[in-house]
Amino acid sequence: MLEVTSTAEENRLDVDFAEIYRRSNLFQRNRELVENLSKPSGNSKELNFPSNSSLLIESIVSIWFTYRESQQDLFNAMGSMYAAVLFIGITNATAVQPVVSIERFVSYRERAAGMYSGLAFAFAQVAIELPYVFAQSVIYCSIFYSMASFEWTALKFIWYTYFMYSTLLYFTFYGMMTTAVTPNHNVAAIIAAPFYMLWNLFCGFMIPHKRIPIWWRWYYWANPIAWSLYGLVISQYGDDDKLVALSNGADSMPTRVLLKEVFGYRHDFLCVTAVMVGFFVIFFAVIFGFAIKAFNFQRR
Repeated sequence: MLEVTSTAEENRLDVDFAEIYRRSNLFQRNRELVENLSKPSGNSKELNFPSNSSLLIESIVSIWFTYRESQQDLFNAMGSMYAAVLFIGITNATAVQPVVSIERFVSYRERAAGMYSGLAFAFAQVAIELPYVFAQSVIYCSIFYSMASFEWTALKFIWYTYFMYSTLLYFTFYGMMTTAVTPNHNVAAIIAAPFYMLWNLFCGFMIPHKRIPIWWRWYYWANPIAWSLYGLVISQYGDDDKLVALSNGADSMPTRVLLKEVFGYRHDFLCVTAVMVGFFVIFFAVIFGFAIKAFNFQRR
């Protein structure tokens, strides 16, 4: 069709297809149809979203988060934690990479002039992230904790905030680390992406720890997201004795027992989990500092 009506064909035939169409009855009918369809009918109403509909939707969402009577309801709550850890964490890691890459090349000149050492520069970059990530965590946890209708106790809120803070910190430091060990942020993004996939696969949510083949379980324990999800879940539900209906619809068991049987989560492991997420924060920060001091990708 485009070849037959091309400009070359118009020149060869000495005709103007656009002008022929403009004088045709088809053009007139299409124009009238567009005008008729663009005018609202006499009995139509303006599109609006009344407040009662908004209130209804908000109430439904609130009830969905509050409802904790079945196994699926518990898994829904775990899914919200899983999504927050994964997507907000990856966003932090990805966003910090170009910033670190630019600042690193600026630091090469300043370090060459003797203004400061590589470790001092790395320490400053790590330290400046602490208050920013803390503010991000507090804002997120304050909003989401009330929306998800978790148990309103000071201890559980502090535990939830701590695990989210540590999680966002080690994701941020991981993004900084991958940038420090690579020439630029583009290569860093390529290096970091496979680990996001592996962390997602072995975090214990899509495939519970007990169902992972035994020769791969070591990676579950080396997975920072697995520890974050472990801590978030048991800090909220690990000591909950409320009965929940199982997926078969006939039986029920306490929440803490269900978590132990399906995912292997134990509430007495809470302190160990807290130490492990803190370990990953320090681990990625130390590697970042070492890479800044030891590697130099400056081109002369």
